[in-house]
Amino acid sequence: MGQGYNRFVARLGDFIRNLFASTKSSNERIAAYIVREHDRGRTLEDILDDPYVVNRCSPAEIARVMERPEVVKALGEVSAAKAADAQSSS
Repeated sequence: MGQGYNRFVARLGDFIRNLFASTKSSNERIAAYIVREHDRGRTLEDILDDPYVVNRCSPAEIARVMERPEVVKALGEVSAAKAADAQSSS
């Protein structure tokens, strides 16, 4: 029982680490997408309504992405704060 239990706990730990790791990388990908599309000239509202963003993030996750330093720098502090407030109130 001891060895099987240890294997189970190890796999459970791996699962939890991978679960949170994929969330982090997903938020990084969304942040990179927002910055890239903004650099291409799209409006922030258009980007946040894009199916790529909407299908991958909840409003709370989008608000967290909008607070990331690289997004704030690319969009400007006012635009990022306005978008974060709008998403968190949704």
